[in-house]
Amino acid sequence: MFEINEGNCMSETTTIIHHLERNARRQGARAAMFDKTTGSWRRRNWREYNLLTRRFGKALMKTGFGEGHPLAILGANRPEWTVSALGAMRVGGIAAGIYTSCSAEEIGYILDHSEAPVVVIENLEQLGRVLEVWDTLPNLKAAIMMEGAGDHDDPRVIGWDEFLESGSDISDEDLDARLDALRADQVADFIYTSGTTGPPKAVMLTHENLEWTARTIGGTVDLATEDVALSYLPLSHIAEQTNSLLMPLVFGYEVHFCHNGLELAEYLPQVRPTTFFGVPRVWERFESGIKSKLAEAEGPKAKIADQARKVSSRVIALENAGQTPSGFLAAQYKAADKVVLSKIKAAIGLDRCRVFVSGAAPIPAASLEFFSSIGMTVTELYGQSEGSGPTSTNLVGANKYGTVGRAIPGVEVKIADDGEILVRGKNLFAGYYKNQAATDETLIDGWLHSGDLGQLDDDGYLSIIGRKKDIIITSGGKNIAPQNIEEALAGIDIVGTPVVVGEQQRFLVALLTLEPEAAARFAAEHGIDVDTMHENPVVRSHIETAITNDVNPQMARVEHIRNFVILANEFTTATGELTPTLKVKRNVVNDMYANDIAAAYEAGQVL
Repeated sequence: MFEINEGNCMSETTTIIHHLERNARRQGARAAMFDKTTGSWRRRNWREYNLLTRRFGKALMKTGFGEGHPLAILGANRPEWTVSALGAMRVGGIAAGIYTSCSAEEIGYILDHSEAPVVVIENLEQLGRVLEVWDTLPNLKAAIMMEGAGDHDDPRVIGWDEFLESGSDISDEDLDARLDALRADQVADFIYTSGTTGPPKAVMLTHENLEWTARTIGGTVDLATEDVALSYLPLSHIAEQTNSLLMPLVFGYEVHFCHNGLELAEYLPQVRPTTFFGVPRVWERFESGIKSKLAEAEGPKAKIADQARKVSSRVIALENAGQTPSGFLAAQYKAADKVVLSKIKAAIGLDRCRVFVSGAAPIPAASLEFFSSIGMTVTELYGQSEGSGPTSTNLVGANKYGTVGRAIPGVEVKIADDGEILVRGKNLFAGYYKNQAATDETLIDGWLHSGDLGQLDDDGYLSIIGRKKDIIITSGGKNIAPQNIEEALAGIDIVGTPVVVGEQQRFLVALLTLEPEAAARFAAEHGIDVDTMHENPVVRSHIETAITNDVNPQMARVEHIRNFVILANEFTTATGELTPTLKVKRNVVNDMYANDIAAAYEAGQVL
């Protein structure tokens, strides 16, 4: 039988499944996960969580599922997702998540590419998409429906309870032998890339990748059994797996599942997490909503809030630099927190939170400064699926806005001669499944070639300049990285998502969406129709002034925005401009809005 070394020194054969077994032994009655998929909060302890994964593993073994077999999972954030993933891993298999936003064709691609013999599906609507393509998938033998999915008469489709019961004659000894046989370098997880430039690739992550990275990054913020996480971002992404699957297992704390990410605002005050991970779009929605509420304050209340925010900004600036505020300033901050800041955080459900993290895409420094003013130290991290998630991170006490922090312990980062960020460490993936050519282009002499451009300052803080593949080459031969320009454009109060274009053109043009809440507020203040804001001259004048006064002066002349288009709609995954991880598909945007781009260039330089 397996055993875990005590303390933080883990043997190389330790996996996250070993941590799950340990939690079941040592704190079996303690809460492990909560969900509301049945209507009201349902609690499961560590003993029950572990037992479910054991039953699932046995049922997989009954089907002939063995080492190296992928288990595809198509569903939103709920216990069955993590139970399925862990059940597959513990018997030598590989978890392969599929985004719920994927079309039948995209689902078919992943099922075919992974060669998964079994898929776990959340509901009948998703099953319908699988059935559309099933006849083209020679390896797919069975579909397991999550709890409460409803009945289906297809003999290949099995209900959740029926499946769990099917492995009851598999012995504990045979199940544990599978766990004992796991190797550190054995692949445990497929993370399918978002496919911004073509078909998604399957990033192969090993047991060591998962356990080592979760233990390392969680250790940087001192996670413990008392912590509470909320799972709401897609579990097919490595960031959410780290947040609500891997680190909770390693550190033994509870997770609450938010089945629908759009209901985040409803769930947060109920859960009151102590650790919270958000992508920039989530933080920007928080910022817009809080600013809207602050704008409603008048007279003495407005002055008190303004003073509290100034004090908070001063205190967090000191803390970011590793200093501790004292004396009168410390007393001011305590009062500000009691009267103003704590109430703001409680209103959104983050009053207990001590770890605020932003990642997966760049966040404007101005947004981080705003959160500082309301008593929230948001730390930005950087990474990629090929690095098991995090590569570098800012930390409380060592937090430099405009950077993505220092390399996490045990990881090396350097900048190549062409500016590309190179990474080395135990977090590096095992390659792309069935794509040796892409693996050889990405892993060279033990270094991950990230595809990102960056800089390291004298203190070791990493700044991201942009993606190599996103570089715009103008007709004058100038190479321009659009990321910093887009970050500055995103700082305009009513702008949602900006995209800068200019390939083989004389100057740059920006495509801009409007941020819904800020746009509605602006429309109300100026007495204009929110539905036609993109055509309103007042809106255009407002943005033009901001670009002229605030954005262009930050840039070299060749990087100035000379014209812009305000689009009528937001970018979404449903309309195709965003990947499931909310990254912009530049090629799709260029194609979809080709007429708008052409019209902007025909109009010429207006700024």
